[in-house]
Amino acid sequence: MPAFDHFSAIASIYARVTYSKANLIREVGALPISGKLLDVGGGTGRVASAIRDLVDEVIITDVSFGMLDKADRSAFKPVCGGSESLPFADNSFERVIMVDALHHVIDQVDSAREMLRVLKPGGLLVIEEPDIRTFGVKLIAIAEKLLLMRSHFLAPDQIVKLFPDQETNIRVEDGTAWIIIKK
Repeated sequence: MPAFDHFSAIASIYARVTYSKANLIREVGALPISGKLLDVGGGTGRVASAIRDLVDEVIITDVSFGMLDKADRSAFKPVCGGSESLPFADNSFERVIMVDALHHVIDQVDSAREMLRVLKPGGLLVIEEPDIRTFGVKLIAIAEKLLLMRSHFLAPDQIVKLFPDQETNIRVEDGTAWIIIKK
């Protein structure tokens, strides 16, 4: 964990922002489904709130206590922990999502392995990331580097390479990439 938790500092603001791509994540995540969904790096539950009614149970995991503190405990089960070592059994979730967080993790390879490990066979993992190939996202990446947010953005094809031997699909719209991995 960094010396300064940037995300705790902005948690109150983040908690008030509505997730604007709910219909798209529902589509690429093939929702609704019966079972459990894990929102890795889900912070305040901003994204999970938009899809909560489409699954039986949502668990949010994040390294920031400040972000998790803003999550609605009546709707979600918040778990503090890093994506590189998820505290769940193998094959536990029908869906795993990671929205706007892969570029913040310490180890993207370990995070990819862990998300795949906890995903049930036949399940979907959806990663939504800003597309670093666009000018606006490049500016954001520079700003996050200057703020010491340990960001490391990957292009969509680089994200796919984190999941060898898996069925993958890439969808890119308006500076955002969705990488869909079927286990």
